Amino acid sequence: MSANLKHKNALERTLSAFATVRRGEGLTAVLLTVNVFLLLTAYYIIKPVREALILGGPGAEIKSYAGAGQALLLLFIVPLYSAYASRTNRIRLINGITAFFISNLVIFYALARLQFQLGVAFFLWVGLFNVILIAQFWAFANDIYSEEQGRRLFAIVGIGSSLGAIAGAKIAGWIFEPIGPYSMMLVAACILCVSMILMNWIHRRESNSRPKRAARAQQPLGTSGGFRLVLSERYLFLIAILVLLSNLVNTTGEFILGKTVAQHAAGMADSKAYIGEFYAGFFFWVNLIGAALQMFVVSRVMKYIGIGTSLLILPLIALGSYSLLAFAPILSLIRMAKIAENSTDYSVQNTVRHALFLKTSRDAKYKAQSAIESFFWRAGDGLSALLVFVGTRLAFNVSEFAAANVVIVFLWILVAFAIIRLRKGGRVAEVEVQAVA
Repeated sequence: MSANLKHKNALERTLSAFATVRRGEGLTAVLLTVNVFLLLTAYYIIKPVREALILGGPGAEIKSYAGAGQALLLLFIVPLYSAYASRTNRIRLINGITAFFISNLVIFYALARLQFQLGVAFFLWVGLFNVILIAQFWAFANDIYSEEQGRRLFAIVGIGSSLGAIAGAKIAGWIFEPIGPYSMMLVAACILCVSMILMNWIHRRESNSRPKRAARAQQPLGTSGGFRLVLSERYLFLIAILVLLSNLVNTTGEFILGKTVAQHAAGMADSKAYIGEFYAGFFFWVNLIGAALQMFVVSRVMKYIGIGTSLLILPLIALGSYSLLAFAPILSLIRMAKIAENSTDYSVQNTVRHALFLKTSRDAKYKAQSAIESFFWRAGDGLSALLVFVGTRLAFNVSEFAAANVVIVFLWILVAFAIIRLRKGGRVAEVEVQAVA
């Protein structure tokens, strides 16, 4: 046993199987992992509630329109979040936003018991829950870790995301019928309460061990808004475009898969059963491979090729996949391509994307990251809907939609190279020093 391992406790030696963990880092890494596990579990518990309320009431068409409305709603929510963040310190921001979402779940539960129709409102709210709370968690993780630590430890923290998605979906399936959709809101609220307790524990632990960072964490953030930061700083703007393009490609790919599955199911006696079984198997493999990549591959990738270069992995997979599908739009190939794309997206790409903010100012970590992970992410969905609308009117087939994705992937790769150049040139570090000063 090496001298390095001898000085680690049992927890840190166990975590070293997944990433390089140094003495004293184990407990915080586990607490962060459990925290994001809880957030994803809560989200996947209320996600089927969202579907049941909107599809069982307003219907699928209204759901489509509501999805587009989320991006518009974020145009107002992001400035409000930035304004609140400018007037408070880190832990009060986290507690305030988390308490807001907890109280909302209790209010939704009460309104549902009074027979109010919540379909559209709850659908829009869940979209905010998903992007704001998750982005805020990663902003917190970026704030307490240095770039060197984040490169090593984010892979462990990301395991919580992968396992939380699986656990949340399973729990939702077990409890949906016994307790009903409304009581599931209270289950999610209780999980968020535990998450908030853990966030405060981590904050106190890190504040006690790092006095200089603790003093900075007690200060309010700067006055710049999230959108202003993104539009004024090239590095942040490129990350925003990267997120938009990657989600545009992925969402259009989901349409390609769904359209092909529906075409195959059209001539079958029980088309719904075929579609349900297909997607059950599809999600199983995506989650399984994604979790395996997160546990055993992500830390090695970030260690040996770096954060910047790791940005190229997913677009190169997407480029190969959609180039193949443009010539051979076969369901089995589409299925394999989307499994490869989604599992990499949920593991490698997700972790690397959050690690891009390790070098940025605290303002950017909390405000710009929230703007990017919310508005620009949803804007990718909106552009995909526009592409599908135009392509459908022009009678595009599956091959032509795949070819359109190939063009977008080339733009995505160019943006990734631009980010890599900025990081290698040291210009991101200069922005951090200026912001802190």
